[in-house]
Amino acid sequence: MLAKAQALSALQRHFISVAPPHLAQSSQVQVLGLQLGTLSIAVANATVAAKLRQLAPELAVMMQDRGCEVSGIRVKVQVSFDRLQPKPPPHKLSKTAQSALDKLSLSLNDNSPLRLALEKMVRTKS
Repeated sequence: MLAKAQALSALQRHFISVAPPHLAQSSQVQVLGLQLGTLSIAVANATVAAKLRQLAPELAVMMQDRGCEVSGIRVKVQVSFDRLQPKPPPHKLSKTAQSALDKLSLSLNDNSPLRLALEKMVRTKS
């Protein structure tokens, strides 16, 4: 198992060194394995996948030049989902800000949409 992990790590390093830098960022490209001479690569999005598919024959030759037994490259799109980030707590207005917004709202017409919005903001942010 350790040998396989080391082999995948070496393939990852070789691939990153031969692929164009803007496409080979480690966050976008992951080597999945090498089976029967075909190197399987997972990428983060379809745009990167399309470009790597175009470059696959050239990249395979470059990998061969580095001593890797790669005859072809298969590219898969593998979208990773970011974990949901907790919502930050709503910001609270300082007493000074509340007072200023309240004073501004009182200077507006009674049915003014801005006045209603300011009053609502003062109520919810306090």
